[in-house]
Amino acid sequence: MAFATNDKVLSEAVWQAEGTQLWIKRAVLVVLGVMALAIAAKVKFPIPPSPVPVTLGSFAVLTIGAAYGPRLGLTTILGYMLIGALGFDVFASSSAETNGLTYMMGGTGGYLVGYVLAVMALGFAARSGLDRSVLGMAAAMFVGTALIYIPGVAYLGVLYGWDKPLLEWGFTPFVIGDLMKLALAALILPAAWKLIGKART
Repeated sequence: MAFATNDKVLSEAVWQAEGTQLWIKRAVLVVLGVMALAIAAKVKFPIPPSPVPVTLGSFAVLTIGAAYGPRLGLTTILGYMLIGALGFDVFASSSAETNGLTYMMGGTGGYLVGYVLAVMALGFAARSGLDRSVLGMAAAMFVGTALIYIPGVAYLGVLYGWDKPLLEWGFTPFVIGDLMKLALAALILPAAWKLIGKART
């Protein structure tokens, strides 16, 4: 398959619209995406002594990035961050007492930055057609996952000190779970494209 930088992403192929309807569609998708991110963040599995729990947040981030493309994906993740910064309980361990910018500057802060990078990476990968194949999507998901981990672990070092067991806190407890999420996300997009193709034949 020859990849092009102007391939449609899934959200453009599933619900085609123009003019005012296109803007309504985009607004609806952003709202649904923010809701999905907030719900996924709350499905969590704490792994002491790490300050960062395992959640379905990265699964939602990777999937939304690939399905929405770079622009709509970025709008969605930034909308999610803005709602969180305003104090709404949308993050993994946020609460009525710990929320907003104070929470975002805590242990998960670097991972939130990684979410933005991952959404962009997956959006461009999908725009290039990598979401049509399992191997292409798996490679893109791997890069996206790395972009979440790198600033996440680095910020733990800045926050808690480089002498701490940063990999034990912010990387190794999550590898198996994230590989499973990566594999699942890599299967979903190509399968969705196949369904679309069958529906149109």
